[in-house]
Amino acid sequence: MILTLAIRNLLHDRVRLAVTLIGILFSIVLVAVQLGLYLGASRMITSNIDHADADLFLTTFGAKSFEDGGLLLTDRERHQALATPGVQSVVPLLVSFAEWRKPAGGSTRVVVIGSDFEDKGLIPWALVEGSLEDIKSPDAIAVDKSYLEELGISGIGDSAQAAMGRVKVRALTQGVRSFTQSPYAYTTLNRARQLFGADADRSTFFLIKLAPGADLKAVQADLSNRLESAEALTKQEFRDRSLVQWLFRTGAGIALIGGALLGSLVGTVIVAQTLYSSTKDHIHEFATLRALGSSASYIHKVILAQAGVSAVFGYLLGMSIALIIVYVSQGSALPLVMTPSLAFWLFALTVAMCAISALSAIFKVTKIDPATVFSR
Repeated sequence: MILTLAIRNLLHDRVRLAVTLIGILFSIVLVAVQLGLYLGASRMITSNIDHADADLFLTTFGAKSFEDGGLLLTDRERHQALATPGVQSVVPLLVSFAEWRKPAGGSTRVVVIGSDFEDKGLIPWALVEGSLEDIKSPDAIAVDKSYLEELGISGIGDSAQAAMGRVKVRALTQGVRSFTQSPYAYTTLNRARQLFGADADRSTFFLIKLAPGADLKAVQADLSNRLESAEALTKQEFRDRSLVQWLFRTGAGIALIGGALLGSLVGTVIVAQTLYSSTKDHIHEFATLRALGSSASYIHKVILAQAGVSAVFGYLLGMSIALIIVYVSQGSALPLVMTPSLAFWLFALTVAMCAISALSAIFKVTKIDPATVFSR
């Protein structure tokens, strides 16, 4: 009975119902896009950290992110780390921005990542053309297919100038994107050092693997005591630091979260207004119910049921459009991400938004005098 009455009230004014659904749809799509961008950006920022085979990252003091380490570590720090109880291996990694000069003229920036693949420190993933053996060949690099046009090349076999040397594309990845919009260029450690004219012992990071059974926090504290010019960070600590640098110090993350809050607010206002107007239109029906003995809680349940039905249909419509946008964005420079947990929280947000909106209507009917039914 409650659900039937709620649906009848909603269908009584279909224009108002459409406005309500559009308000919820707008809110869901806006929040989904903003938070999807936030998750997509977070995934890009931490992708190399997540794929690195390391328990700890050894970096110079003050390194703000994966792309901001410099070329300051030497074999001295590596040997000190290897001498630390509980450390099984220390693998060097070079990461630095470089100028990429296009074959036909013009230039852009790339992030060169040099690693010895035999050490399994950081291996290029999502290879769709070429292989790790191809990247080991002289002057070879791997880049992502989505950046070919930006780099001024067409594919495997093309050459360009990167930093201080010539490079040739020998492998391609798919979906390995950079938040800085400077494409990642993977090569061997020695070749990366040659491109930057760096000494043979220079590195940006050392990827530390612990021996089986070693205590992570104990080894980290021991490394901190031994090393004067470097610090050891866990993967999670380095992820958090990189996210803070690119999402919050730049203001990008704050803008995305602000957009999501704005979408929630706008949706709540629209739904609240339409539910309140609908309640006003049916005020005499509610007064009749009160006169016939219906309790106030019964009428409150009818209004909440209206809000619930609106929430479900608005969510389904909004999520359908949001998923289409997510799918279309996969080929863009900043693809959106939709996860099951995000979908759940969007539904919870929709229900909460409609429940809050129902409060104004409930407040209106609370003051109904059953005698008004006889004044018509």
